[in-house]
Amino acid sequence: MQLPVPVIRSDAHLDHDGLIEFLNGAPVPCFESPARALAIENALRDAPGYEFVEPDDHGLEPVLALHDPGLNETLANAWQDALATGMTDGSRPLLPDSFLTGAYAAGHPTSRPGRSHRLWSYAFDTCTPLVGGTYRAARVAVDAALTAVDRVRAGAPLAYALCRPPGHHAGRAMYGGYCFFNNAAISAQALIDHGAQRVAILDIDYHHGNGSQQLFYDRGDVLYLSLHADPERAYPYYTGYQTERGFDAGEGLNRNFPLPERTDGTRYLGVLGDALRLVAEFAPDGPLVVSAGFDTFHLDPIADLALQTDDYAEIGSAISTLGLPVVAVQEGGYAVDALGDNVRALLDGIRGA
Repeated sequence: MQLPVPVIRSDAHLDHDGLIEFLNGAPVPCFESPARALAIENALRDAPGYEFVEPDDHGLEPVLALHDPGLNETLANAWQDALATGMTDGSRPLLPDSFLTGAYAAGHPTSRPGRSHRLWSYAFDTCTPLVGGTYRAARVAVDAALTAVDRVRAGAPLAYALCRPPGHHAGRAMYGGYCFFNNAAISAQALIDHGAQRVAILDIDYHHGNGSQQLFYDRGDVLYLSLHADPERAYPYYTGYQTERGFDAGEGLNRNFPLPERTDGTRYLGVLGDALRLVAEFAPDGPLVVSAGFDTFHLDPIADLALQTDDYAEIGSAISTLGLPVVAVQEGGYAVDALGDNVRALLDGIRGA
């Protein structure tokens, strides 16, 4: 008899709320909303074989193992700073109106913005709003991922971290793409810290995980594989090309698989097979970390691939052929009405239900 799959969740994820973003220059309700977490949780609560677990507090050390202390300190204090300086009265989220780009900073004697605007020096887009509950939600998302790691290390063949906000766009000293801390990357690092010598991250989100790529690009202990929409047409645009293969010790351990518009399940599974063969060749001695995004769904409002719900079960089944324990970390997916069913299909496929 199969043991129930731990689903790590927290009400703290609902406090990252009241969000707007800018899409093509216009303010719109943020697609990354609390409704996403509720839809997933409701679908899994109605399904057999899942148990719900609150995340354990893992402290700040795992965050600082990969992220710049300045990023953490700024995110921790940004909301109170904004209230104190009048940038917001608390009724609207914080979104940047300028960016500390490399070209701007080059040649300047200092690149230290004042307290009220230092947040912008870490942001790279206008779609990642911050409110009073954001920092705690982001920290608890890390704890959820690490609690999933704990459960798998203790013998669970699969654990699912219902992380919100997501994480794979967050890099060492940058946030964006709805992401503040890189939950999947922190999970991989935790597995290394606990003794694994080779860990693989499989990223199946629609968007390239630029943060995950950045964090491990020169390392020989983490294989990063990403199936995503071609950056010629899709966010984050500047990374995710096949030519990006890592350097130094990481040469060949960063592999991108850009996908054409309207890629369907058959074509996707073929590319996934190529990625899974690379995982097998790498021979991980730790669990597989899956950045589980569902914005590949054919009705996703901000994407253009063509996967159906049944395809996620096939993806999960393909992943299971590796014979590795799996830490599944929630990333994107914005077709809220179908999101819960899609998550359940993937997890059921991995566990062979």
